[in-house]
Formats: sequence, C-alpha cells, structure tokens
Amino acid sequence: MNEEEGRDHTTSSCMRNLTAVMVVHPINFLLSSPLKLTRGLLLPLLACLLCVRHGSCSTHPQDVSGLKSLSARWKNTPPSWSHSDDPCGDNWEGITCEDSRVKKLKLFNMGIEGTLGSDIQSLSELEQLDLSYNRNLGGPLPQSIGNLKQLVVLRLIGCKFGDRIPIEVGNLLNLHVLSLNSNQFAGEIPASLGRLSNLTWLDLAGNQLTGRLPTSSDEGSGLDQLLNTLHLHLNKNQLSGRIPNSLFSSNMKFIHVLLDHNNFTGEIPESIGLVRSLEILRLDNNYLNGSVPSSIRNLTLLDALNLANNKLIGPMPNLTGMHALNYLDLSNNTFDPSEVPEWLLDVQNLTTLIIESGRLHGEVPPSLFSFPQLQQLRLKDNAFGGTLDMGSNISHQLEMVDFRNNAFTSVTLSSNYNNSIILVGNPVCSNAQLHETEYCHEPQDSGSGSSITDCLHPYEGPIVCRAPSFSDVSRNLAPMANRLASMVNGTPVSFSLQNYFFDGDAYLQVQLTICPSSAKHFTRREILQWFDLSSQSLALSEIYGPCYFDPWQYSFRRSGIEFLLSTLFDFVSRTHRSVRLSVNRGLIAGIVVGCVAAVLAIAGLGSYALWQKKRAKKAIILQNPFASWGSTGGDAGDAPQLRLARRFSLDELRKCTDDFSKDNEIGSGGYGKACDDLIVYKATLQDGKTAVAIKRSQKGSKQGGVEFKTEIEMLSRVHHKNLVDLVGFCFEKGERMLVYEYISNGTLTENLKFVELALRCVEDASDDRPTTSEIVKEIETMLKDDKLKGNSASSSSSSSDAGLRQTYDELLLLSREVNSDGVHRSDRYLFSDRSETDACAVLDRGSE
Repeated sequence: MNEEEGRDHTTSSCMRNLTAVMVVHPINFLLSSPLKLTRGLLLPLLACLLCVRHGSCSTHPQDVSGLKSLSARWKNTPPSWSHSDDPCGDNWEGITCEDSRVKKLKLFNMGIEGTLGSDIQSLSELEQLDLSYNRNLGGPLPQSIGNLKQLVVLRLIGCKFGDRIPIEVGNLLNLHVLSLNSNQFAGEIPASLGRLSNLTWLDLAGNQLTGRLPTSSDEGSGLDQLLNTLHLHLNKNQLSGRIPNSLFSSNMKFIHVLLDHNNFTGEIPESIGLVRSLEILRLDNNYLNGSVPSSIRNLTLLDALNLANNKLIGPMPNLTGMHALNYLDLSNNTFDPSEVPEWLLDVQNLTTLIIESGRLHGEVPPSLFSFPQLQQLRLKDNAFGGTLDMGSNISHQLEMVDFRNNAFTSVTLSSNYNNSIILVGNPVCSNAQLHETEYCHEPQDSGSGSSITDCLHPYEGPIVCRAPSFSDVSRNLAPMANRLASMVNGTPVSFSLQNYFFDGDAYLQVQLTICPSSAKHFTRREILQWFDLSSQSLALSEIYGPCYFDPWQYSFRRSGIEFLLSTLFDFVSRTHRSVRLSVNRGLIAGIVVGCVAAVLAIAGLGSYALWQKKRAKKAIILQNPFASWGSTGGDAGDAPQLRLARRFSLDELRKCTDDFSKDNEIGSGGYGKACDDLIVYKATLQDGKTAVAIKRSQKGSKQGGVEFKTEIEMLSRVHHKNLVDLVGFCFEKGERMLVYEYISNGTLTENLKFVELALRCVEDASDDRPTTSEIVKEIETMLKDDKLKGNSASSSSSSSDAGLRQTYDELLLLSREVNSDGVHRSDRYLFSDRSETDACAVLDRGSE
C-alpha cells in the first residue's frame, strides 16, 4: 500500500470510528456530564483529522516543549494551541515549520497577555519572532533571547516590554530586523548592538531610553559599526549628550536617520555629510546649538530635512544644489535675521517649505510661489512686510499659504489662485474689506478622507508615517492606496483610507479600515496571513518615509462549531496541497459534510439528554422528605429539616397536653420533654461540642407577669423559635428569675454562671460553642469560687456542689481519653461516636 492509499485507508477508518462513537453508544455518550459531552464531541473529530494527517507527531519535541511553556505563561493564545500537541502537523495558528522545526512564530495583535520567559530559547531554530501589538504582553525581555542564534527578524512593536534591553541581543549575529519600538524599555542603548553586522533595520523609537549614543571609540562596540544598516530610528526617547562625530562615516549606508524628540545637545556633527546615501534626516525637537555644518550640502539625495525646534544659531544653512529636497523645516531656531535667502530659489522641487519663527523680513519674492511641486508654504511668525504679491505664475499644486503674524499692509490677490491664504495677525486684516473674509480668520482642520460602507467588525488602525516628503495628503494618498490594494489582492476584503492628519510630531496619520466581504468577523488565521502590515512588509513609497501600521486590538468571536468547521476546512486545504489531489474532491466533501452532520446531531441529542437529566434530578428532589440538610441547604453538619413539617407554639403545646399533664406526656427527644411541673430543654450539640439541660418553670415571671409570657408566646408564633431559643430570650430580656427559680437548690450566682455556660453550649454555630476542655475549665473555676466563699455549707448547697463535682470529674476524665495508639484526641473533634454520647449523658446527670 503506497502513501496515498494509506491516507485514504486512514480516512475511512477514522470515519468508521467516529460513526461508532455516535451511533453504537449514543446513550452512554449523551448521558455523561457536559464536560464529557464537550470532550466526546471534540476529541473524535480532532482525532479524525490527526489520524488522516499524520500517524505521529511531526514537531520536534524540544519545540513542542518550548511552545507549551510559552502557552502556560500567556492568556488568549489561539484556540488551536490547546487542541493538539503537534504544532507543525496540525498547523497551529502563527506557527510555520520546516523539517519538523519551528521557523516562524508570528502572533501579532492576538490579544496575548503575560510575559516572555527564558523558555523561548527552546525554539533554537526560530528565524522570525513577531509578537507585536499585544498590548498586555510585557515584562523584561529575557537574556535567553540571545540564544536564538538563527533569528533573522525580531519584532516586538507596541507591547509592554520594559527594563533594559539585554546586551545578549548583540549575540544575534544573523539578525536583519530589530524592531522594539513603542514599548517601555529604559536605560542606555547596549553597545553590543554594534556587533549586528547584518542588521538593516534598527527601530528603538517610542521608549524611555536614556544616556548617550554608544560608539566603538568609547565602548569597544557601538552604533558606528552598523555599516549595513539602512534605518536608524531612535526618535521619541530621552537620549541625551552630544551626537558623536564618530557615529557617521563614509562607509555607512543609512537612508533614514531619525533622532528627533530627544534631549540631544551640542552641535550637529560635521561627519553627517559623509553619509551620502541619506534620504531622510530628522534632528528636530532637541536642544542642538551652534551653526549648521556646511557639510550638510553634500547630502544631495536628501528628500526630507527637519531641523526645527532646536537652538541653532548663525546664518541659515545654505542648501544650494540639494535638488532632491522635497520637505524642509527650519522653524523655531535662532538663526541670524535675514531676507529670503537666494539659495532657497534654487531648491525648486520643494513640496513643503516651513520656516516659522525664522527671523525673516523684507518682501517675499513672487517666484517663491511658482515652484512646480510646491503644495504648502508656511512662513508664519516672521517679519515680512509691504505688499504680498504672489504673481501670476502660481503652482497648480499649491493648496495653502500661511503668513500669520507678519507685517503685511496690503495684498495683491490673483485670479489664478483660489485656495487658502491665511493672514491673521497682519495689519492688512484691519482693512474693512478683508476683516470679515476667510483670509483673516483662523483656519479649521482640513483632515478628511473617503469612506466605504461600514462593517460591524473591521480590522483597523492608523498608518503612521514619520517623515513624509509632502504636506498635501489628498494629492498623495494614491500611492498608499495602490500599494495596499496589491497587498490584499486575492483576499475577500475591502478597505478605505480616511481621517488623515499631521499630528503634533509632524507625523502623518492615515486611518486604515479593512472589512470582510463575506463574513462578520475576521479569524485569527486570516489576520495573521493577510494583514502582516509591519514596518518593512508595508513597503510604501519613499514619499511617505518610514511608516508602520498600528492596529487597534481586534475582538475575535468564534463559536465551537465555527472552530470545528474552520479546523476541518484548514485540514482539507492542507491535505489538498500535500497529497496533490490524491484524495478526490467528492471524498473530501463527504468527510466534511459527514462531520458537520455528526456535530449537529450530537448537539441536538445532547440538548435532549441534558433536559432529561434535569427532569430526573428535579423528581429526586421532590421525593426527598427533607427540605434541606442543614441551615445552608447543604450537608453542613446541622440537623436535617423535614419537608412540610411545622412547629408548635407554647400555647398550642399547653392545649394539646392538658396543661402539660403527666397523663398526657407527649414524649421526649432532641428538643425536650413536656411534663406537669417542669419543661426540660435539651440541645445536643454537633461537631464535637457537649450537651446540657436547662429546666424552666411554667409559672409567670414576677416582674413581667402575663405580659411577658404573652410576649414569649408571640415570639414563638411569629418566629417559630424552639424552646431552647425561648430560654435564651428570657435570659436576654432580664427575666432571669423565671429561668433560675426551679433549676436547682444552689445559689443564684452559681446558677447564673451555669445557665450562661449552658446557653453558650446551644449556640447555632459550632464555632460559637465551647469545647469540652473549655467547659471543664469553667466548671473548675465555679468549684474553686464556691470553695473560697465558705458560707454555702448548707445541705442543699452541698448536694448541688457534689453534683457539679461529679460532672466535672467525669468530663475531665473524658477529655483526657486517648486513642488506642496512645495519641490524645484533638479537642475540636473529641465528641465523635461513643465520646459524644458519654459527654451528653454526663452533663444530663449534672444538670439534674
């Protein structure tokens, strides 16, 4: 039998076994607990898939162990991780294998929570690790990450990792991509990263990194050794000190250097002009001072230059010959006052020119508005004066001109320009003809975008571009849309780009919304396969600069049947590819339809079986003569309560017994014996407690009289109290004489103590009742007190004392009883079996 025939045979065998479970043993299968029902439903189906796919596990045991260890640390792992022990053979979501070894672990935006432990090193053949955008995955990055020597891509974007970046990351010599941006890493950048000679993408932006930039001249290793790195993104941290002159060299291949939004000081290094491959340079929002080095003119490929919001001085830099420059921002520095520099008229390819608070003055040359690509001209907070004349050769691309807070006294408007001009804060706005026009009012936000038909559960979030070379988004969204269309081509989705704007960091944000075309939700597998829109794979046009997609957390929702169907169809797809259509489509369809029918049949029968089980349980409850076993409804050690049994009031008992006549004695038991002269209340205590008896007269209280007796009877009728409760009620009401009068012939003081002890012995809760040892100690104290008094030597007193002494002696002996093995019993569990009966008898005699 060849391999393909073997697969067919296995399929048939598996289906026969599954049918046997459902048909031959349906009753036993359905009358099991719900948990067993679930297992009985899932396991045969999954076993069916496993036996068709593989005869044994196809994943290396070391990798299985590593993934299981990770899973134990995490919440919200994909469902497939808990239904199999064969990640490679059963195509766990986010896992890619080759020759039984796990090569890729990609679980971005899966809602995983937890930490990344040292067991990650078990995946020793791992080449790609991407756990990005799991917002609650964090903790320190383990040092063992440095043992993944085959790792090529490490992406942990947008998580909650903190503490220092381990120096062991420098051991990943095969690493090409290191993206740890948007986390909580602190401390200094490890100099060991300089050993990553194959690194092309280094992104540590958006953390809390501090200290200086490490170089080999100081540390022996450093960032100056990254000769093959194209992207150096260290923006939005707390890095400080000078930018080392040794950081840059002519051997470097940097195209994007982002050092903006840090705390760098000192001058811009002259060596920056050596990196002639540079296309984007952002040094803005630091504390850089001194003059801009003339070497910057050597960066003839530079597309975007941002030096804004520093403390730069001297003349405005001469950028003659930088014909590739599209985006230039020199705002908010302390350059020498000047008119519009002549070199500026040489940079004809600008799309965006921003020199706000640049200490510029004089008139604006009309030729400045004729740059063919110019989209936005922002020159507010300067000292331009005279007449603003834009000329007649205005660029067709120009969308906005901002001259707020200058000194223009007049404006010559051209019919060739109908877009935005902002003149707020200029003297010309005092002119009555212009005062109420849009030219003299603050502009409104113009961010907008197209939209598609809303879907209930889109996959969405902003695309963030950190150095675009344009300012008019509406004219420049087409390349982004075309790129996204090519990425999702062949998948049943639609998308839109909308709500675009520049944020306070001059980063472009464009909201991407992706909707499923034929379903309400995306599955985990679809997101992992279709929407790998990380910084590198997004690969947008260079006009956007370095971009990344920052997806919002997605809410997955799948029922058990949806999971089974998905698993079945995934299996069919894998089998289809692996055996090259060796199993005909009819057989595959039959397997799927049969399994689905089985699921539906089992679900229906299961519901019926559970209904029958509930009916049987209800019938048993109805036949049970006890309303509950214990006060809480469960077997808590209390006396059982009879169903439909009622309690009788004192008045009813008196009537039924002819005023408690001995001739009509109604018996005795756990709640006492009724007689003509005395009513005896006995309460047997549970859980190792003792028992006492209290005698009480029928006669009315001398203080309360008929009224007090009536109150007792009312309490009995309303609250259904037993007789022991009534004694406690008398005690609490102060009618103690009513209780003491006929107890014994002892003194009132001794009786008071004994009744108080007795009432504590009949508390409802076992923890509130004294143990045997405690009773012995209290009786011992009573005997000592009586002996010390010396004035109670009457015959009646002696008789009472003798009874109490006998009770004490017998209880003391009982409390010291030991087991046959010579070990003393625990006082808490003393009264079990014979001991409890003995103690009750002892105290009964003592109370009489």
